[in-house]
Amino acid sequence: MKRYSAFAIAREAFRQHSGWNRAWASPEPKKRYDVVIVGAGGHGLATAYYLGKNFGITKVAVIDKGWLGGGNTGRNTTIIRSNYLQDPSAAIYEKARSLYETMSQDLNYNVMFSPRGVIMLAQTQHEIRGYKRTAHANSLQGVETEWIGPERVKELCPIINLEGPRYPVLGGLWQARGGSARHDAVAWGYARACSDMGMDIIQQCEVTGVMTDSGKVKGVNTTKGDIFCDKLGMVVAGHASVLAGMAGFQLPIESVPLQALVSEPIKPCMDVVVMANTVHGYMSQSDKGEMVIGGGTDGHNNYTQRGSFHHIEETVRALVETFPMIARLKMLRQWGGIVDVTGDRSAILSKTPVDGIFVNCGWGTGGFKAIPGSGWAMAELMAKGYSPLTEEFNMFRFKEGKFIDESVAAGVAH
Repeated sequence: MKRYSAFAIAREAFRQHSGWNRAWASPEPKKRYDVVIVGAGGHGLATAYYLGKNFGITKVAVIDKGWLGGGNTGRNTTIIRSNYLQDPSAAIYEKARSLYETMSQDLNYNVMFSPRGVIMLAQTQHEIRGYKRTAHANSLQGVETEWIGPERVKELCPIINLEGPRYPVLGGLWQARGGSARHDAVAWGYARACSDMGMDIIQQCEVTGVMTDSGKVKGVNTTKGDIFCDKLGMVVAGHASVLAGMAGFQLPIESVPLQALVSEPIKPCMDVVVMANTVHGYMSQSDKGEMVIGGGTDGHNNYTQRGSFHHIEETVRALVETFPMIARLKMLRQWGGIVDVTGDRSAILSKTPVDGIFVNCGWGTGGFKAIPGSGWAMAELMAKGYSPLTEEFNMFRFKEGKFIDESVAAGVAH
């Protein structure tokens, strides 16, 4: 892999940029690998990367029925934070946030991490109590976050309207070291690093079946032929239940689209991320000047990846009250991503009833911010059979009643 640097850019400028290589290879699948990971999104690629980096396991294939990063990784609103209420959640999200800080250097690829800070607005008395509780929990967990009043909110985000007609801003939970990153670059950076370690990234390769024998995984049937493996990682977000069904077990998740939109680009006016759970909306400004707006999930299970008018109406109406200036903006585009939601709104990183199969799913609307921490933990689980970060996220907790309840703490803007 040719190292990216300012000197490399200058050198290639004199060569008419003829010396650049492909960022990652696109080989045909081999017949056998030590590990096959289904899902070439952020979580799957991060798992492969840390298998190689931390454990030296490089005979790995990452396969995807579509294209690399074409699922939720390229369809989210790129928010990164770690101020969750429950201890297991705070641990894995803080691990992810800390890895994001050095990711560009680690991967030698600019993921455009921007620690601009995240404000979660409190617009009811109930939210004030909830966020102060989270702030106290975070202080015990070692997560840097704080409760701030409305004056401080206005100082951090001058375009906000504190005296909303329905929901005035009463304060907020502020994480100064949260922020955002470029979602595509995260996937591309991990893919480039995995390919450099000798791993195979195989796109347009759909899994049609899972081969097992006496309760142990043997491999997968795909549209590019059978691929045998010793261990199989299922990292396919909203389609996790479909893949699990092929292997003969069920997962306690449901799949629903989460919708988002962006405005036309404007001059810089907002350099923080603001999340407003009460009115079901959150917003930040991209490097291109677009206002990136996230809304809610559909009210019924489905696999569509397109937007709908009622979400535009509900989300934008609510945000116009909080940010009056956006009323004059035109919408540029809208889309949806298929999120996988569990009953306690926490992820599943777990062994399964089939020996050798591991599953990573259930991130709901909080998947992007968890990518490096999830990959780190999943790699450890697959390599060693145990990880302290995944211990409480096993799929059997629902049978045992050991929930990691983030449904109230996370609200809508997960």
